[in-house]
Amino acid sequence: MTADGAQAPSLPGLVARVAVRRAVRPAKDRPPRDRQPAATLPVARVAVDSPLPHLDRPFDYLVPAELDEAVRPGSRVRVRFAGRLIDAWVLQRLAASEHDGRLSYLERGVGDEPVLTAETTALFRTVADRWAGTFADVLRLAVPPRHARAESAAPVEAAAAPAPPDPAGWARYRAGAAYLAAVRAGRGVRAVWNAVPGEDWPARIAEVTQATLAGGRGVLVVVPDVRDAARVDQALQAVLAKGAHVVLSADLGPEARYRRWLAVRRGTVRAVLGTRAAVFAPVADLGLVVIWDDGDDLHAEPRAPYPHARDVAVLRASMTGAALLVGGFGRTAEAALLVESGWAQPIVADRAVLRAATPRIVALGDDVELERDPAARLARLPALAFRAARTALAAGHPVLVQVPRRGYAPALACARDRTPARCGHCAGPLAATGRQQVPSCRWCGRPAADWRCPSCGEGRLRATVVGSARTAEELGRAFPGVVLRTSAGDAVLADIPAGPALVVATPGAEPVAPDGYGAALLLDGWALLSRPDLRAAEEALRRWANAAALVRGDGTVIVGADASLPVVQALLRWDPAGHAERELADRRELHFPPVGRMAALIGAPADVAELLSLSQLPDSAEELGSVPVAPSRGAQPGEQVRSLLRVPRPDGVALAEALHAAAAVRSARKSGGPVRVVLDPLELF
Repeated sequence: MTADGAQAPSLPGLVARVAVRRAVRPAKDRPPRDRQPAATLPVARVAVDSPLPHLDRPFDYLVPAELDEAVRPGSRVRVRFAGRLIDAWVLQRLAASEHDGRLSYLERGVGDEPVLTAETTALFRTVADRWAGTFADVLRLAVPPRHARAESAAPVEAAAAPAPPDPAGWARYRAGAAYLAAVRAGRGVRAVWNAVPGEDWPARIAEVTQATLAGGRGVLVVVPDVRDAARVDQALQAVLAKGAHVVLSADLGPEARYRRWLAVRRGTVRAVLGTRAAVFAPVADLGLVVIWDDGDDLHAEPRAPYPHARDVAVLRASMTGAALLVGGFGRTAEAALLVESGWAQPIVADRAVLRAATPRIVALGDDVELERDPAARLARLPALAFRAARTALAAGHPVLVQVPRRGYAPALACARDRTPARCGHCAGPLAATGRQQVPSCRWCGRPAADWRCPSCGEGRLRATVVGSARTAEELGRAFPGVVLRTSAGDAVLADIPAGPALVVATPGAEPVAPDGYGAALLLDGWALLSRPDLRAAEEALRRWANAAALVRGDGTVIVGADASLPVVQALLRWDPAGHAERELADRRELHFPPVGRMAALIGAPADVAELLSLSQLPDSAEELGSVPVAPSRGAQPGEQVRSLLRVPRPDGVALAEALHAAAAVRSARKSGGPVRVVLDPLELF
């Protein structure tokens, strides 16, 4: 019944009535396409929003007269494609099409803002080609979803150009002040910067940003995570006028993110700070691209086509002639290759400056300490570590304890023969969340109270890896009455108050102390160095250097690793550049990235084999076999395999083109399941 008592129509009746109304309603918004000859209409060349590789090419559509002003290069439109209405982006306007067949009309325009520029369109196409992806995949990473309310809001006014910065901070480095002057002059200088321990790196980035804006050009700063973005944002606010820069990150809401992105696209904001996706921001008249801590795996995009922010920054600087600054406390092999090739120049401090700023670094295998404490090589927390912690706490300074893994006991093994403990249901690793907790599977969550070793029948377990929670528990008993803080997982601290405290943190989650830490204990170095990963030593040095850089110049750093290892020696000397050069030489001998280029093909065995059979690979391509992939959570062993392809660096583009063409053939045939293609993957083993 309706509100006035009348009988409500049935659902079929409503559907029929709506259909009739739609049929007889005049389509006043529909273009009068039969009144104007198609030959006289302009043509829009568009890229359709489709992930299918065989559709990764432009398509031509007629532009109706009523959409002539709205449809511009870079604007969003809706088109009819294969019987469906889908999104598309206008790449260019043409007077006529080269297509001999009949063209369809654009259905309608979406919004009044063109979202692509000539520079970003070329960048997206280059990124897609380099990583064997599609243009639409890159667009999803680079352009945020449209928000109508943000688009209709009044544009903000551009801030005035700032005054030139004080070069004193950069004068500590050789060529530092010269680099600052060069970016202000608009020169496309490229540099790899190794910051000294204790450096206020957000302030240095703010100064180089200030210099570029003072010269009248735009700046793009990319950092690993939102904590780093917050620190740089605070430094930028101290030297720039309000509204002179914006922060772009994934944690912003859709409206706020699109509003800030539009301010950049309109050219009213010329300085952008953000995480990895911000490397695609449409900064007008780009003069400088900065990427901090390029070895952090957060810079690697986990979505197709899996580009790395550092490599995109290098591409963008090369394509636009902008300056580039790759900074960090460590140095990657990729950055070392930029320096070795002469494409970039190093910005480093003199040894005297380094000696004054670097804390005392001691390894557990040091000969002097072994004489004092013969058990120091085997102990997780030897007497040296306790002495350093007590000294720092007595002086009123906090102590940082870096632990590679979070949790309590994230890896368990048989107490008798050290056989790794695995779940009887899914073969996942067992872990313990507390001292009195029943071990459970990290994949399926099933408890394993009755676990027995399949080799010897033993039921007792021991921890093979000690997590941050258990480390905090042990330190709490060893230092009663001392404030204990943890920073790991979902509970990451940005900073801590001044005063004595023990801070247990996982790599990358170390909070900042106001006056620096009095000591740092870098535990379980073997857990970092024993990983079956090509980048294990490089990553260990980066994590250690980032933690040691938070320690005061008069503090102490204890490294839980053998002093004879080359990576430990590099930390003791504070020589990340030398270690990166050695890594690069080893990679060159093995033809591994970045000297060579590699592709990982991951999928079902039959699908990977089909893709390889369809690929017209370069003659230099070398296939490194097909091996089973470790099953992820919920997957069964043996469901997927991975094949590696290796080529010399000059043949990298040909490899990407061959894989993209083969994927397009499979896509057009609709054959088999998906195969993930990752160029230059971070993990090879």
